[in-house]
Amino acid sequence: MSQSEADSERMRQALARFDEANREDPRRVRVDGLELPQELVYGRRMSDCLSSFSPDASEPLRLAVRAQHLCRWRLAREEYAPGRAGYLEWRRDCGRMHADLAAETLALVGYEPSVVERVGSLIRKEGLGSDEEAQSLEDVACLVFLESYSEAFVAEHDQAMCRRVFRKTWRKMSPAARRVAAQVELAPAVESLLQELVAALPASTVAQEVSK
Repeated sequence: MSQSEADSERMRQALARFDEANREDPRRVRVDGLELPQELVYGRRMSDCLSSFSPDASEPLRLAVRAQHLCRWRLAREEYAPGRAGYLEWRRDCGRMHADLAAETLALVGYEPSVVERVGSLIRKEGLGSDEEAQSLEDVACLVFLESYSEAFVAEHDQAMCRRVFRKTWRKMSPAARRVAAQVELAPAVESLLQELVAALPASTVAQEVSK
C-alpha cells in the first residue's frame, strides 16, 4: 500500500468512526422521508458543502469539518446559564469536547500528533481572522446553516432575532462564501432577510466583494 493509499484509508476510518459516534444521537431529523440522527446528518452536510466550496481542502480541514459537532447532544444548552454569557460558555465547552473526542479517534487510526492538534485547533476555531482554513470551516458552517437550517430558524423566532442572527452569519462569511450564498436556493423568508442585509451594506463594500 502506498503512502497516499494509507492516508486515504486512515481518513476513511476516521470519518466512519465520527459517523458511528454521531449515530448515537437520540435526536432525529427527517431527511427524504427517513428519521436520521441529527448530528450524523449535520456532519455529512458539512462534508458535502466543503467538497463543493473547497474541493482541494486539506485532510485536516476535511476531518475538522466532519467532527465539528461530534456528539454535541452530550452537552445540553439547558445545562448552562441563560443569556449570551451562558451561550458563549456552552459554545466554548462544545468546541473543546468536539476537539477532544476527535483527537481520540484520530490517534486510534494512526494520525500523527501534529495532525491531531491541527484538527483540534480548527474545530476550536482558533485563528479566525488570520487562518484561512479556520475561515473556510466557518464559511461552510454558515452555508450549511443557510441552506439546511435557516428556514426552520425563521419559523421558530421573531423577526428581530432573525435579523440579528442573519446579520452575524453574513459578517462571519468571507466574500467567496457570500457569493456562494447568493446562488443558493433559499426559502422566501430567508431570501428576503438576506436581500435586506445586502441592501443595507455600503455600495463600496458590495463592489469590493463582487470583484474579489
